[in-house]
Amino acid sequence: MKQRVLAGLDVGTKTLKLAVGKIAEDGMLEILGVAQEPSFGLRKGVVVRPEETAKHIAALVRRIEQIASCQIEEVEVSLGGSRLFCVPSHGLVAVSRADSSISKEDVDRVLQAAQTFSLSQNQEILDVYPHQYVVDGQEGVKEPIGMKAVRLEADVVAVCIFSPDLRNLTDAVLEAGLEIGDVVPSPLAAAAAVLSPQEKEMGVAVAELGAGTTSLAVFEEGDLKHLAVLPVGAENITHDIAIGLRVEHDLAERIKTEFGTCTASKGKRMERIELAGGETFSFSSKFVTHIIEERVKEILQLLNKELKTLGKQGQLPGGMVLCGGGAKLPKIAEFAKKEVNLPVRMGSPRGLSAVEQDPAMLTAFGLLVRAAEEEERGKETRSPAWVAGLLKKLFKSFIP
Repeated sequence: MKQRVLAGLDVGTKTLKLAVGKIAEDGMLEILGVAQEPSFGLRKGVVVRPEETAKHIAALVRRIEQIASCQIEEVEVSLGGSRLFCVPSHGLVAVSRADSSISKEDVDRVLQAAQTFSLSQNQEILDVYPHQYVVDGQEGVKEPIGMKAVRLEADVVAVCIFSPDLRNLTDAVLEAGLEIGDVVPSPLAAAAAVLSPQEKEMGVAVAELGAGTTSLAVFEEGDLKHLAVLPVGAENITHDIAIGLRVEHDLAERIKTEFGTCTASKGKRMERIELAGGETFSFSSKFVTHIIEERVKEILQLLNKELKTLGKQGQLPGGMVLCGGGAKLPKIAEFAKKEVNLPVRMGSPRGLSAVEQDPAMLTAFGLLVRAAEEEERGKETRSPAWVAGLLKKLFKSFIP
């Protein structure tokens, strides 16, 4: 039987990234190919012009199909944007069976009960992540099925989204001729690529530094505790350099990429960069580093503020793991360690040693890891929330 091709599509503000793979005979995830394409029709991680985005997704798919000699029909898709947020919630039900044994149906009912909170118009629940069940007042239960009880409760984290953002993303992917297997918040996808079960158990944060946004996911006791997306990212650093040096955006991006760092070197060193036509532009590397430091410090302070609301500021033994294209800045891990008062490391794909060590690709790899885990579990249904699945079917019916 032919092995099904798995695909993870990371829809970013500046870049579309696609990774394809399959489960090898030894059960390991084998990467068949990766590719990137500039993204258009997005703003701050959100699809605002689906038709334009769809064209570039389709071009990226054609490209990677040639690279990997495969056909892609279905993708796991990342979801970002600062209108992605989480709400802690609590559900309670009476155990339904006469013998007081908790069944899967009881668990499903209590999770549904935990979703009965009000949201503003145009907001909806994307998925629900339980972090503990309470069985007749006994807290800290992870697997309640089969236990005896009269009352079952659940504490969950509900990940919510602005409905038009989800609809635009879904429209773009479906219009590109693809089916959607799952819609996954980007920090959770990145976490799947870089975190071990042990790190999730002791407490760890994943910070994904994208171009338009910075995402945070916090795990403890093996489960998601918090998720947040900040409306600031690596593109803001480029804008700051452009303003500070009074240069065009493209030149500022080159300066950031080629000379940017988070720790200034001693002395007032001048750097030169070649321009079109043989001209050169000179600038102070110390001044550029100062610009970068200030913006990165602001991002880290915002992340620290999120940790403080959880009471986890400086209190995560697993530290913080940096992902995303913004994490490519030299010495950012050392700089972040001082600012957040936690151990900080660069993210690297767990169990995928043969792939390129590019922080920007981690979300796409994480989507593949999640898809492979679902495939191995042999579930008939995938893990997306029922709302996302319903939207997928609804939107597909309108596309010729």
